Amino acid sequence: MRIVVVGCGKVGSTIAEHLSGEGHDVIVVDNDDAALQRCEDTLDVLCIRGNGANAKTLIDAGVDKADIIIAATASDEINMLCCLIAKRLGADYAMARIRTPEYNDSLTLWQHDVGIDQPINPERATALEISRLLRFPFTGNVESFAKGRVEMVEFRAQANDMMIGLPLKDLAHHLHGIPRVLYAAVERDGNVVIPNGDFVIRAGDKVYVVADMVTITSYFRFLGRNALKVKNVMMLGGSRISYYLAKMLIPMGIHVTIIEINEKAATALSEMLPEANIILGDGTDRELLEQEGLQGMDAFVALCDRDEENLMTGMFASRQGVPKVVVKNNRVTYNEFLTAMDLDSVLSPKSITCANILRYVRARVNGQGTKVEKLIRLVNGKAEALEFIAREGDAYVGVPLRDLTTRKNTLVAVIVHQGHVIVPFGDDHIEAGDNVIILACESGIGDLNEVLYR
Repeated sequence: MRIVVVGCGKVGSTIAEHLSGEGHDVIVVDNDDAALQRCEDTLDVLCIRGNGANAKTLIDAGVDKADIIIAATASDEINMLCCLIAKRLGADYAMARIRTPEYNDSLTLWQHDVGIDQPINPERATALEISRLLRFPFTGNVESFAKGRVEMVEFRAQANDMMIGLPLKDLAHHLHGIPRVLYAAVERDGNVVIPNGDFVIRAGDKVYVVADMVTITSYFRFLGRNALKVKNVMMLGGSRISYYLAKMLIPMGIHVTIIEINEKAATALSEMLPEANIILGDGTDRELLEQEGLQGMDAFVALCDRDEENLMTGMFASRQGVPKVVVKNNRVTYNEFLTAMDLDSVLSPKSITCANILRYVRARVNGQGTKVEKLIRLVNGKAEALEFIAREGDAYVGVPLRDLTTRKNTLVAVIVHQGHVIVPFGDDHIEAGDNVIILACESGIGDLNEVLYR
């Protein structure tokens, strides 16, 4: 596909890198010479210098022949204008990064009028991910599929966990009453494995389990991991993510404290979030954190602009005994240090945004097949979880899984049939309309027919 990406910042360059890696014809537009030079030096893309909201620049980029335009500049207004002009010039599909809360509240009323087919809000998407983590604080990450019927939960295996040292196929025999979940993937020493029945989980492994919500809850209760309930949360930084997150947590009865160093921003937050406790001060000051009751918090979420400050304050909060610590980090180069820093819940708005955009792009590429309904990138992009809806007439429909060829390094994790969650075995089959969740140790899959075939 021909895809024009306007804006070559953190998000735009990451999107361009992944789209180019999946074989798309990518054109990057930006008016910053240094940013364009970095793209030219590191990516296989065509770079155009100019303002993305200028019709001539978009014409030079060939937007009239573009299948998709992605407006990802730092300005919501430029992104909206870019989509409007691009659609008028002939672009087939337009996506825009819209971050401002005021725009988000009324987006459905006017997005069609300005030519936006799919709005992207990285901050709100990140806040939603964090809210899930705080609802399940004993986990490293939580993802839902099939409209919430299925959950994939990431957790770090501990030495006292009952399944340590046992082959997965023997768990039910040795651990009577253990709820049946699918061990979908395991990360060990930076590598990801889709385990078979002989696989043995070790302490320190990052484990991904999949099941329906009730079974997942019972599983962690069986392991003794569900004791913590989050009632008090402290956030570092009054960013847009903090605002969206507070708006989600306060109606759940969770008390929110936000520390913001900028007086103007703190005042604005206190007006927008009257139910929250807004503290004006330097959240990296240990004395201030202790004074505001850090040790009594159930969770600490570091969301300031500097990743280094997030990581350092997150590590401090963890060592002060805060049960759940979540930090924002967009720097891929820091990932290898995070395990050693004892920080499991680390989120990247850039990665979350990229995964969402890739899902939409793959759905557009595969317009005639089974579209990607949801895409989650795991283990720093080394694996993916994808959700499809099975289509009438495809070759895999009605055929027992044992009689199908399954693509190498992929796993049919879950089938949801008429609301019932099935962890499939060889005798199970897929019917048209079923939600099918796939785990893959690769990227680029855009159709269920690429995974299952006769």
